[in-house]
Amino acid sequence: MQIEFKATKRVEQGTGASRRLRRAGQIPGIIYGSGEAQAIALDHNELYHLLRKEAFHASILSVNVEGAKQTVLLRDTQWHPFRQQVLHLDFQRVDASQKIHLKVPLHFANGDVSPAVKLGGCMISHTITEVDVSCLPGNLPEFVVVDLANLQAGESIHVSQLPLPAGVELVAHGEGDPVVATAVTVKGAVAEEGAEGEAA
Repeated sequence: MQIEFKATKRVEQGTGASRRLRRAGQIPGIIYGSGEAQAIALDHNELYHLLRKEAFHASILSVNVEGAKQTVLLRDTQWHPFRQQVLHLDFQRVDASQKIHLKVPLHFANGDVSPAVKLGGCMISHTITEVDVSCLPGNLPEFVVVDLANLQAGESIHVSQLPLPAGVELVAHGEGDPVVATAVTVKGAVAEEGAEGEAA
């Protein structure tokens, strides 16, 4: 499901113009990439609610600029330091034939039924919550599932073990194979085992 929202062309630019827009309940924004950059104004209320959705940050979006639809990705969001107010949004145009690079959230599943939790008294520590991927826009997943069903006490799941959809590649940063999730023994469980050992 593609998320669509509306925008209008913004003629006036500069700090004063942006301030007036915000007072009127609008957000200044820009669409750039493959062609001329286009200054736009967006409805603050509509975008504030969309920004609260995980999918809005990791999906191909459709922006309707006065009747002309453009396919874009959200690239940057500027927030007010202490108010719940969006100050500026950057969008990048998407070409269906060009690969994109984007952070995709991880969804952890079956942690409560894993042997580490059920039998080992462990907690699952989520070391990272998103991964960088590269793919064509049509292959972009909204999220990647991390299945914890077989995780044993003391074991970890690494980035290289994540199941990726066809046409999607991981973008590696630096050396090694980062840990995604680890089964960590809870201190209370260790203390209980120790006490049982002493009693025996």
